[in-house]
Amino acid sequence: MLIDWSRIDLVMLDMDGTLLDLHFDNHFWRQLVPQRWAQAHGLDLAQAQAELERRYHRERGRLSWYSVDFWSAELGLDLVALKQTERARIRVRPQTLAFLQAVAASGRQRWLVTNAHHHSLALKLDVTGIGAHFDHILCSHTFAAAKESAAFWPALQARHPFQAQGCLLIDDSEEVLDAALTYGIGQVLCIRQPDSQQARRQHLRHPAIDDFDDIMDSLCPLPGSRDDG
Repeated sequence: MLIDWSRIDLVMLDMDGTLLDLHFDNHFWRQLVPQRWAQAHGLDLAQAQAELERRYHRERGRLSWYSVDFWSAELGLDLVALKQTERARIRVRPQTLAFLQAVAASGRQRWLVTNAHHHSLALKLDVTGIGAHFDHILCSHTFAAAKESAAFWPALQARHPFQAQGCLLIDDSEEVLDAALTYGIGQVLCIRQPDSQQARRQHLRHPAIDDFDDIMDSLCPLPGSRDDG
């Protein structure tokens, strides 16, 4: 089994690339934003993409990399409004809702823990309705540190105490999983294909799944829960 469920009482889940198809975000930042920025500055698309990739790389791993407000100011574009025009592209990944329901039925807590900016989080919760399936919805911007930062996990613990060893974190970012394990999170899983339009990733550093079906069959009731035989 990929997961020893007997040791897990809390499941933390990332949003983009884990619960939701990352294709929306990749299309938005790599295609739509460069198109609009190119139009605003009289550049061709290739020039705009190259310059924006340079700027994205500069901020990668920082909280600003995930901030719609930061990039709206940086690029002179209303990205909150632009995301609204693309809301039809937001998709839940296969078996997401079934898995969240199964985790709840097993007696375990479900926390959504995301780097998504508040604007993006609100949009995606509105489109998908996944927020109804969580005990806590936690945004890294509230803690002033991205999940891949060592500062995030103790800040989360201070505000929402949890037993790290009894936690499973599922995330598509290996850097986030590295930081979580360093902090003491008990078990982690990665997502092989966060973007449905891109190839499955190979040679990941952490145990990985294609879809939640891969771990749902082994999910058993939490000892002591109402569903525990």
